[in-house]
Amino acid sequence: MTEAARACCSPARPEGQAPPIHPAPPSRREVGPGQGASLEDERPRLVHLPGGEFGMGTDSAEGFAEDGEGPARRVRLAPFAMAETTVTNAQFRAFVRATRHVTQAEELGSSFVFWLQLPTPARQAARRTAAALPWWVPVEGACWQRPFGPGSTILDRLDHPVVQVSWHDAQAYCEWSGTRLPSEAQWEYAARGGLEGARYPWGDELGDEGRGLCQIWRGRFPDQPAEGWTPAPVAAASFAPNGYGLYQMAGNVWEWCADWYSPRYHLDTSADEPLQALPSGRRTMRGGSFLCHASYCNRYRVAGRSFNTPASAASNIGFRVSA
Repeated sequence: MTEAARACCSPARPEGQAPPIHPAPPSRREVGPGQGASLEDERPRLVHLPGGEFGMGTDSAEGFAEDGEGPARRVRLAPFAMAETTVTNAQFRAFVRATRHVTQAEELGSSFVFWLQLPTPARQAARRTAAALPWWVPVEGACWQRPFGPGSTILDRLDHPVVQVSWHDAQAYCEWSGTRLPSEAQWEYAARGGLEGARYPWGDELGDEGRGLCQIWRGRFPDQPAEGWTPAPVAAASFAPNGYGLYQMAGNVWEWCADWYSPRYHLDTSADEPLQALPSGRRTMRGGSFLCHASYCNRYRVAGRSFNTPASAASNIGFRVSA
């Protein structure tokens, strides 16, 4: 599969292109939560899951065999906890205020934004797009605080998923919050919500382009969104939770996982606590995003998989934590 065929997933940034993550000096840590919120309110809420055996992956023809979605198999997990939602802007802001963390997008000075998220003048003025991915625009100043570039803000979307964060940024947040990124197996177990073999966190039927169920692309990708629908993430706790009480395990934003990506994942990893630990230069992402659609990138199914380089960031990539 070509990278162009994954275009709605997110563009990649070579690992060597981005500056390294530097820990904040101890003297600059713990400056406290933001005004009007307690630190407890700005920590992820974890749901404790029983673990056990479940059916992981798929052999369905609608899956992407080249992604390594199968063969389907039985997998066993110990009990663990998963956050109710992806990490929100408010939660990530608390981390930055406490540690003075500088994200890789901020150090590099730019990041990728989906073209319809840009104001019309900025869209028309854009002189470059990502190679083979014309709907992704590298925007100077785009970062987690200004997810669509200069003039955008998170102040009116503090309950939305943080985006424009690399895998390394997500790891730094986990170290601060005493959490970790979930393994692929833990993510899929949690996403299934106790349903065996279902396509989605709620069952097998998608309905009208996910309307009322999840935030995926509505209309014709990538230039004709449905009337009244905005191509952007929505609040992290939108729509009904799955059977485990977890929100938006399909669509909205891609979620980084702990594993290195390999299309041989189901062939090479153990059935007990599987984890792909062999470096491949790419980390796994799960869940799909608001840019996914059945006609183009049907990877918002619970067995769907994608990947990106650990230094990459974009306006449709976030993360969820586990423990």
